Amino acid sequence: MFETFFYQPIVNLVIFIYNILPVESLGLTIIILSIVIKLVLLPFSKQQIKSQKVLQDLQPKIEEVKKKYASQKEEMGKAILELYKKNRVNPLSSCLPLLIQFPFLIAVFQVFRDNFSPESLDLIYSIVSRPESIKTFFLGINLSQPNVLIAFFAAVSQYFQTKTMMGKKKNSNDNQNNNFAETMNKQMLYMMPFLTFIFGLSLPSGLSLYWFMTTILTIFQQNFIFNKKDDQNDDGVIEGEVVK
Repeated sequence: MFETFFYQPIVNLVIFIYNILPVESLGLTIIILSIVIKLVLLPFSKQQIKSQKVLQDLQPKIEEVKKKYASQKEEMGKAILELYKKNRVNPLSSCLPLLIQFPFLIAVFQVFRDNFSPESLDLIYSIVSRPESIKTFFLGINLSQPNVLIAFFAAVSQYFQTKTMMGKKKNSNDNQNNNFAETMNKQMLYMMPFLTFIFGLSLPSGLSLYWFMTTILTIFQQNFIFNKKDDQNDDGVIEGEVVK
């Protein structure tokens, strides 16, 4: 089922884009592929980012509730749930869009991992012309092999994407919570780029190029949504960022 609905369509999409380009370039194919997949998954990724933005905007109020009911855990939980309900926020709403996007990422990973082997090319649809060979060099880089430079750029882009997603640091008098959150954020901020770089050193650089392009597109999308000014109604509910 995974091969039929994810892997095979991605293989065919890559080959189709490769065939219609005026020049045989796997690098340009990957760039266009990342844009196409991003557009297809745009409604899901947009909803995910919006959900995270709403939760960030509510964080100061959540910290106030935690401080007010510091010694009353049950009351704290009820107050936070009421705050979510008042602002029509589902704290788990950002998980579903991520789960929907995950199979596509796995499929792209497997396509480039298999490096367009004869077995994978056998899955090409009859309406798609099968190329005799795939030229894997792009700007002097063999995209079928790991490349430290592309892995580095993918890691740097991951750093800025993670930093953007975390948003601006909120002021709070709760030093203990602040220190814990800051420690977790720093670990995430540096761990994700580090893992991206390490994986990039062992995987085909074509996959790293795809990850770099997808991350750059996500950064632009995050900046657009995060910098969008939200109007608030009289009850303090954030309009335009309602999460169902």
